[in-house]
Amino acid sequence: MNPITMKLQADKLIRMALEEDITSEDVSTNAVMPAYQKGRVQLIAKQEGVICGLDVFLRTFEILDPATTAEFYARDGEEIQKGQLLAELTGDIRVLLSGERVALNFLQRMSGVATYTRATAKLLEGTKTRLLDTRKTTPNMRVFEKYAVRVGGGNNHRYNLSDGVLLKDNHIGAAGGVAAAVKAAKAYAPFVRKIEIEVETLAQLQEALDAGADIVMLDNMPPADMEKAVAMCRGRAETECSGNVTKENIARLVSLGVDYISSGALTHSAGILDLSMKNLKAI
Repeated sequence: MNPITMKLQADKLIRMALEEDITSEDVSTNAVMPAYQKGRVQLIAKQEGVICGLDVFLRTFEILDPATTAEFYARDGEEIQKGQLLAELTGDIRVLLSGERVALNFLQRMSGVATYTRATAKLLEGTKTRLLDTRKTTPNMRVFEKYAVRVGGGNNHRYNLSDGVLLKDNHIGAAGGVAAAVKAAKAYAPFVRKIEIEVETLAQLQEALDAGADIVMLDNMPPADMEKAVAMCRGRAETECSGNVTKENIARLVSLGVDYISSGALTHSAGILDLSMKNLKAI
């Protein structure tokens, strides 16, 4: 992860997670380790997948004690195997114990997203279609989950509401129709911003194209209509397909020739990758 991003966004979120887990003290650790003792612990994979979030993992311990160091034997984006030694951390044993759960929570979650994304992205190999994530992220985990999508081989859609124009069904309702929504967005948004609008029917699509939309999101359309929609958009607007897209059903969309397929499942349905800190010892 970019060091500037780490400082600006990740650090405060990691601190919040640590403060949630340690409100006053780590009673268990302080009971068995009342004073400083240098130690080392191993990070081991208990499941195969794509590792992601190693910088965040280390940073969690560094926030507790900047003297904590790590030797990594894998890099973000690598496909790892069950039983593989991924890293060794060295530092105050009290810090290694107190930071363990939070550090693993970040690393397991990010690796799970990267693993799920990699498996989904492979289904689009050889096509022009790019896989996108959505804003359906875990609250306060967006910076980590969207990074994990990229590591897994996917692409980021807009980061947040300030990042781009996407007019969905309720925006259209508020504006009074597709054409009115596009017209209002063109008048309000900076000229460098593309205008994307969600459509559910071919009639709405035609209205969006006539209004000058740059990108159309084909939402939950029947496959036959979607095929017609892609043909209608050719040379006029880019196409994005969305609507309950998962690793299990994305194959049905591959042959349509859309520019983008967005999937909230990359972040809201990915499991964790099972990882563990083991063999802690004093040195």
